Amino acid sequence: MKLRGYFYILAFCLLLVSGFVFVENVDALSWKTIAIEAVIVLLLIYLLFFYQKTVRPLQNISNGMDLLKEQDFSSRLRTVGQYEADRVVDIFNKMMEQLKNERIRLREQNEFLDLLIKASPMGVVVMNYDHEITEMNPSAVKLLGIEDVRTVTGKKIQSVKDNLRIDLSAIPLHETRVLNVHDGTVYKCSHESFIDHGFPRPFYLIESLTEEVRQAEKKAYEKVIRMISHEVNNTTAGITSTLDTIEQDLSEKEGTGDMQEAMRVCIERCYNMSRFITNFADVVKIPKARLSPADINERIEALMRFMEVMCNHRNIRLHFTPDKNMSELQLDTVLFDQVLLNIIKNSVESIGRDGDIYLTTDSATHSLTVADTGKGISKETERKLFSPFFSTKPSGQGIGLLFIREVLMQHNCLYSLRTYPDGLTRFVIQFSER
Repeated sequence: MKLRGYFYILAFCLLLVSGFVFVENVDALSWKTIAIEAVIVLLLIYLLFFYQKTVRPLQNISNGMDLLKEQDFSSRLRTVGQYEADRVVDIFNKMMEQLKNERIRLREQNEFLDLLIKASPMGVVVMNYDHEITEMNPSAVKLLGIEDVRTVTGKKIQSVKDNLRIDLSAIPLHETRVLNVHDGTVYKCSHESFIDHGFPRPFYLIESLTEEVRQAEKKAYEKVIRMISHEVNNTTAGITSTLDTIEQDLSEKEGTGDMQEAMRVCIERCYNMSRFITNFADVVKIPKARLSPADINERIEALMRFMEVMCNHRNIRLHFTPDKNMSELQLDTVLFDQVLLNIIKNSVESIGRDGDIYLTTDSATHSLTVADTGKGISKETERKLFSPFFSTKPSGQGIGLLFIREVLMQHNCLYSLRTYPDGLTRFVIQFSER
């Protein structure tokens, strides 16, 4: 029961006593009866005064508690003219003003944080207490290759990892790992948590390191290749000249056939070494792409005859499905033709004999896909494919994919190479729409 109720009960009891005394002594009123009645009236007047000074201020403060409970921080309490109560009212109003300012500040901070997360180039994936995806910013959607956020919202990372470009499920809490993806991109991924309502909620941060890593790699291997090329070519040139002189001298003498043959083998080996180093040097010397409008379907059809020569003697069938709605692209036709030939060559080597290669252009996704029925690529190999000089071939130099990577980057293309669940290995090139 509220304090006001107790006040009403007390007032009612006093009135009841007053009435009882009056009824009992109505026939013989004495000064005692009148005095008692006067005291009761004075008590009632005092109760009314007490109500004004105590109960009403408490009721006012009680209303303030209701405002606080409803989180209505914009309302204020009025003073009631009672010193102690007005002090409480003053403190309460200051508290409400501070809470209002804190709420406004937090709202502004949250709005700023939301805008910052949405605009950030770093991907942010937020989970709930059950480790289910609740939200992600646009960068995370793009980096993870998600077409519709609704397909992953409310699900655990482990259950949708096959649909994501980056597998975040293997990253322990409070750890950071650098992950390579099948398209040669490199990401720094962190798994952290924040406190929400007293409990930790996990989240992931995804930061692209691709450009920084590639620039560092390129500077490193360019310097090494130039040094090696300079030293090897100078050395082999001197050795080859000396061996040529010795071979000429030996040719004038009888019985030196074996030695002449040995000299020729050494000379040929020097030439092979020079060509080997030149192949690496050519990667460093890739010319800057000169872009001009070109029809990708026409470029592929123009190369079909040459590509079929590579395929026919291995009984590999080449299929081309052009999209007639494909718009013109900005290409350096010389460099891009070489890229396409390298991709087909890799597909042919992956198949070996008896297989199919499918080339498809798609205007909806602005892409070119080269799919083959080869032996496929393992998950472990996928992460290393576009690393400098990595090759799965015993005698490979790892130059082909490096050349493809550098040229496609100059064309601002997105690309990926991996084996899909249907068994086909696809090299997908998505062109810039600029």
